[in-house]
Amino acid sequence: MSNSHDHQQPQAETTNERARCEWDFNLRTTVSSSSSPNATVSDSIGVIEFDPSDSVFATGGIARKIRIYNIKSVLVDHPVVAVLDHSKVCDYYICTPAKLSSLKWKPGTSGRVLGSGDYDGVVMEYDLEKKVPIFERDEHGGRRVWSVDYSKGDPVLGASGSDDGTMQMWDPRCDDGKCVSTVQPSASRSAVCCVEFHPFGSQLVAAGCADKKAYAYDVRKMVDPVLVFDGHRKTVTYIRFLDVDTLVTAGTDGCLKLWNVNDSRVIRTYKGHVNNRNFVGLSAWRHGGLLGCGSETNQVFVYDVRWGEPVWVHDFEPVAAAGSERGFVSSVCWRRVSEDECTLVAGGSDGLLHVFVGKKKPLSAQ
Repeated sequence: MSNSHDHQQPQAETTNERARCEWDFNLRTTVSSSSSPNATVSDSIGVIEFDPSDSVFATGGIARKIRIYNIKSVLVDHPVVAVLDHSKVCDYYICTPAKLSSLKWKPGTSGRVLGSGDYDGVVMEYDLEKKVPIFERDEHGGRRVWSVDYSKGDPVLGASGSDDGTMQMWDPRCDDGKCVSTVQPSASRSAVCCVEFHPFGSQLVAAGCADKKAYAYDVRKMVDPVLVFDGHRKTVTYIRFLDVDTLVTAGTDGCLKLWNVNDSRVIRTYKGHVNNRNFVGLSAWRHGGLLGCGSETNQVFVYDVRWGEPVWVHDFEPVAAAGSERGFVSSVCWRRVSEDECTLVAGGSDGLLHVFVGKKKPLSAQ
């Protein structure tokens, strides 16, 4: 792989300024199913998403359940780390017909509707008040849907990426999810592993693929990509817009990359976590300038967007039985509390949830 892009980085990258953590992160709560004899890999958490109010979050994975948690129930006032059980702290759950790979709250529904993508290639929406499915779209030929997202504009459009090699954009106002457009980013029809609409008013929608590249399309003319982000050495698993001009990708080459959206140039590469084969999560806290991801070393990593090295790493407690395969951190999600406080929720392949509270250090301590 050519490294020519990596030399075209901001001045801060070429100085001797060392990465530093300006936040104190503390583990507040762990949530597990350890009291259950069936707490196995079947509880693997593949996705965590906070609702628009940041007061509720949903999890999904291969347990065929959407679990809903109120953050107040999880962040209990306790002098030591609280150890809770999913069955007691979860507000409620909805059983799903298939294993889940993606969840996304639908805009304009006040947190009432949650969209999902599953292993059977189906996109569904659930009314959380009634706890029933209200929309189903099965247009990916039974091939796994890795990712779903909604546009932030009006009307709301949906997008899904699948193992069938396509990203489809559809209208959720239609009962059958009328297809607005379909693109095949990779000539080899490589899987589309992640999709995201530009959340800041642009007309872009981006997709990351198993062909090691990410692509951005103009939603008004979904024919050829307007940008191609070429720099990963393996599958692009996640894509997140950080602000108007930049986006972040994650790959199974064990690195994150920050890109300039205007010219598809690599700004910075982030290395430290281990990711060779699994989806380990990626979340961007735009206000705080922090990136969170998991690792196949069963650790949570936090990067400050200004530096390529991690600024904070935390080990998950090993819960696997002796001789069994080591778990990994499989999902992460940020929650903004205030200017100087945040929450980071991380989920593991063993079904364990860790909830961290982050507070900005005083300037004298940074």
